[in-house]
Amino acid sequence: MAPHEGASPIRRSLLFYTHAVTGGGAERVWALLASGLAARGHAVTLAYDHDGEGAAAALDPRVRRLPLGGNHAVAVARLARHLARETPDLSLSALAVSNLKHGVAACLAGRARRAVLSFHGHPASEPQRLSRLGNAATPVLARLTARSVFVSDGLMAHYVREAGAVPGRSVRLYNPVEVEAARPAQGAAELRARPRRVLAVGRLAPAKDFATLLRAFARVRRDASLVIVGEGPERPALEALISDLGLAGRVTLAGHVERPWHLYREAACFAASSRAEAFGNVLVEALAHGLPVASTACDGPVEILEGGRFGALVPVGDAAALAAAIDAMLADPGEPADRIARAATFSVAAAVARYEALFTTLLDGGDYP
Repeated sequence: MAPHEGASPIRRSLLFYTHAVTGGGAERVWALLASGLAARGHAVTLAYDHDGEGAAAALDPRVRRLPLGGNHAVAVARLARHLARETPDLSLSALAVSNLKHGVAACLAGRARRAVLSFHGHPASEPQRLSRLGNAATPVLARLTARSVFVSDGLMAHYVREAGAVPGRSVRLYNPVEVEAARPAQGAAELRARPRRVLAVGRLAPAKDFATLLRAFARVRRDASLVIVGEGPERPALEALISDLGLAGRVTLAGHVERPWHLYREAACFAASSRAEAFGNVLVEALAHGLPVASTACDGPVEILEGGRFGALVPVGDAAALAAAIDAMLADPGEPADRIARAATFSVAAAVARYEALFTTLLDGGDYP
């Protein structure tokens, strides 16, 4: 039985909070969860500091929006007033700076034990001053609030080991991914018939280590091409490396593409070269399209690919191993059925069911008077 086909859930009042309603990563995760829970009959409010830049996340019209304002102190005060006045069953925040502000607001409102924090990346991926302060406050906030949610077991272990998260008050909940938007390959024959195009998706930033992917691709069969979707500060350096490696006719830096589903449908395989990855939504998207996947063996990819069962895992920074994995996928993509089934376990419906189970544990399991 699918998660949305069971009995109607107990209706909860929920507040989700993050800094903006635009962008990718945690912002999209929050929009998907808020929308999925609203569709299930929960009363959901999405609070945010500002609209941000870029495409706004698609929200179910049943989700109430609550803009708080860009000033940090004003946002905390407004959030605290809302929590005290509306008394939602639970409030949830995403990312270090929002976790900090949410934790302070919940304490001011006397609602700390109804607050859930969530962590979507390693501390090094959030270098801003207030984010560093939020991560530094993790040992205190993790003890004051109801739970800390982490998007992979590896990320949770890191925070417990290095940042003071509390094991007994920490839980791993994987991200929701829009797998239903995929139009998967029907079989290995379809993948073999496609142009030998390798796809990679991610921000052009040091953590994604696209330089290693380019060095790997320089070793890959000459009739293959590479498309990298994403934008960021590393573009000039990557353009220079493409030139130095003689790859100008084979590699395309496609820039940012919102929901690049058509590019997944045109690719023969997918590659990820990150130095660190807390989860890796794009790997799930690739699996949902039936693509063979090769990735560096960091936290999220190891769990998504189940230690290599659903894709190839190579050491971080190893261009030769990544090249060999890509060549092997282009030569024999394998049947996509198992990959598609694996992706379905990360669907929005599955994630909503997992969050509903957490709400039941917290609200009906004796954690609260």
